[in-house]
Amino acid sequence: MMRFSTLIRHPADWMIGGSVDNAVVLTSRIRLARNLKLVPFPGWATAEQRRLAMEQMLPVIQDLRQMKDAFAQSLSGLTAVQKQVLVERHLISREHAARTEGSAAVIERRQSLSIMVNEEDHLRMQSIRSGLNLRVAFDSLNEVDDELQQRLPFAFDRKLGYLTTCPTNLGTGLRASAMLHLPALVISDQIGQVLNAIGRMGLAVRGLYGEGTESLGNLYQISNQSTLGEAELKIIEHLERVIAHVAMHEANARLKLLEDEAVMLHDKMGRSFGILQHAWLIDSKEALNHLSVLRLGANLGFFPKETVRLCDTLLMEIQPAHLQLNVGMKLSPEQRDERRAQIIRQHLQNVPAPVKVSPQPKNLPFSDPPETPEL
Repeated sequence: MMRFSTLIRHPADWMIGGSVDNAVVLTSRIRLARNLKLVPFPGWATAEQRRLAMEQMLPVIQDLRQMKDAFAQSLSGLTAVQKQVLVERHLISREHAARTEGSAAVIERRQSLSIMVNEEDHLRMQSIRSGLNLRVAFDSLNEVDDELQQRLPFAFDRKLGYLTTCPTNLGTGLRASAMLHLPALVISDQIGQVLNAIGRMGLAVRGLYGEGTESLGNLYQISNQSTLGEAELKIIEHLERVIAHVAMHEANARLKLLEDEAVMLHDKMGRSFGILQHAWLIDSKEALNHLSVLRLGANLGFFPKETVRLCDTLLMEIQPAHLQLNVGMKLSPEQRDERRAQIIRQHLQNVPAPVKVSPQPKNLPFSDPPETPEL
């Protein structure tokens, strides 16, 4: 079984892009909710009932081919900081981290697949991929779901589909989502119009850590809201079309800013770069907002293209729990701000100052997207 220290030693490919185009769409995620038949759902179960359910499910999950040599741990065996690190890596939810007795997490080595045991439902399974790859994520998770159904009795109704704690998950139990970086739409004041249009299409927009969280670093999660009466692939196809269209709007906004506001953009790059290179105290929100500008600059040519990967790595490393885990001790907010600034300065010391860019950006994504509804 993998140790926690081994799990977090290296970021997953989906965290840093790999070879996939993630200029706008950083990640794609598919999540499935499942419950056991004739067993109280976690929110209504006693601690003993949750423990018994966990003992029934864990051996089956660990025996999956996809979970060979995976990290598997009861949440009661993790510290608060360790659980928060998993939240910051989007491997478990904030709600799951708040649970202890009878809850567990199983995470495969590459961190592309994770299963939460006794979160809101008995099983919350998720698959994450870099870029716009919802179908790849779904196919991977569908295999896991099929294998588990052969060995675990899932609660299923012929009319309602899979039974879940929250009625919004009834049916397929599927949530598909993508994380998008939309700085140009924010800078050009188009973000409100785009987000409103997304809502009218029956999709939800959330912040960096899901429901109830704010957008930080111009990062937005877009996901489906309904699961009852809809086929999985229909949900995914609809979401893919909308995301591709939003990505096109972001790409066009970047191009127009570069054409019409090149000096303003260059000024933003210089200011953010200067602050990050020289700050000695910086909180999460300010750091993420400036890193967002650098990431945009790297995609437009103001900085070397490898700066994108650097920004994506820092997105994880400067989160509060990651900072405390790395130093091996609890830090006050002021100490975290100091440590965060130090890490950013170290990572940026070899990044050159932003260069002037002509209004002809290269490699903007989704210049010719599939036909989609007008936003």
